[in-house]
Amino acid sequence: MADQTHVLFVEDDDVIREATQLALERDGFAVTAMPDGLSGLEAFRADRPDIALLDVMVPGLDGVSLCRRIRDESTVPVIMLSARADSIDVVLGLEAGADDYVTKPFDGAVLVARIRAVLRRFGHAGGGAHAEQPADEVSGGVLTFGDLEIDTEGMEVRRAGQPVALTPTEMRLLLEFSSAPGTVLSRDKLLERVWDYGWGGDTRVVDVHVQRLRQKIGQDRIETVRGFGYKLKA
Repeated sequence: MADQTHVLFVEDDDVIREATQLALERDGFAVTAMPDGLSGLEAFRADRPDIALLDVMVPGLDGVSLCRRIRDESTVPVIMLSARADSIDVVLGLEAGADDYVTKPFDGAVLVARIRAVLRRFGHAGGGAHAEQPADEVSGGVLTFGDLEIDTEGMEVRRAGQPVALTPTEMRLLLEFSSAPGTVLSRDKLLERVWDYGWGGDTRVVDVHVQRLRQKIGQDRIETVRGFGYKLKA
């Protein structure tokens, strides 16, 4: 039990909650399942899980608000679950600090694949094992771009000498940009390199994370190249 990856799953539909919990446990995860946002927040604070799966439309404290509360206290990875891919709730969840989202109804194997992809970015392989560092990870050292300093060994960022708090996903995104300053990176390439997507994904995930990153390191530091992607100003 101690080596297992601990998942907090917040879902108000009894059938989905129980079936998904069983599926995750069969794949080697330890699961704490809660039916509403308030009990989910209490479980998060008590158990400190490795990852949180939050349905958007849970009672008491909705999934977006719960994500925001979790992000105020922790950088633990969060995946939002939404019944509609085109829902504004998806964007709101990402803006609140979620790292990814999955549309319902979902296949259990797809959900597990997305969980493991997120955990690899955060230093877990899923089911308790630790992931190896990518061979092409940015080399160590301090990179400087104007008033922005990126310590790629200490995984710390400073702006004008002041520390900048980034989630692991935001840090991975910044490292991708800083590894090739001035080079345009497409949304699909960023989905592949940062989110570990081996298939087409929703580019809104990239856009919202770039927006969040700009708010922290400077709005003008990352430039949009219309029709192509984004680049870090050298």
